[in-house]
Amino acid sequence: MPYPSKTDRQTILAAALKHLTHSDIRDMSLRTLAASLDLAPNAIYRYFSDRAALESALAGEAARQMEGALRKAADGCEPIAAIREMSAAYLKFAKNNHHLYDMLLSPHVPKSDTTRHENLWTFTLGQVQRISGPNLAAQSSVALWALLHGAAELEAAGVLGERKPASGVGFGLEAWIAAVVSNPTQATPVKFKKTAALKKGPA
Repeated sequence: MPYPSKTDRQTILAAALKHLTHSDIRDMSLRTLAASLDLAPNAIYRYFSDRAALESALAGEAARQMEGALRKAADGCEPIAAIREMSAAYLKFAKNNHHLYDMLLSPHVPKSDTTRHENLWTFTLGQVQRISGPNLAAQSSVALWALLHGAAELEAAGVLGERKPASGVGFGLEAWIAAVVSNPTQATPVKFKKTAALKKGPA
């Protein structure tokens, strides 16, 4: 097997990304990853201290790729058109990169370095702010993200059968746009209070 110095962090990360094109992260072990690169397992630990560190790096790469897709979609577009194009790009990325997308938003993935996630958020916020203004940009961005993530998960789960959620996404997105552009400076964000049931968690 090659000496560890003949590999590097990016090569290992690329191999892990290749794995995610056809399989879930839970099906990948550091041992099998090392074997795919003809490395001794200990070589992986030279660049990633443990599995959690590798998963964190994959989540960061997912955020980088998603941001790239959204930037490309929005480039040169007017504000509302940019949101529509970004939304389509988001759903396409989630569908075509399902396992990598799961890494992006998985609550179980440690994020020791959140720079790329923050970059993705900052870009989205900036695009939304072009419509909403600064006062409601954060709330509007969260609402948009929730709509798109929900649609992506519904399609991935196949819970709607042949009735794909595309028309529902279009309806929801246009409703979001209408609400944001109507009079955002006077809109009052809804504040949610935790009920006793929510505080206790599921039974």
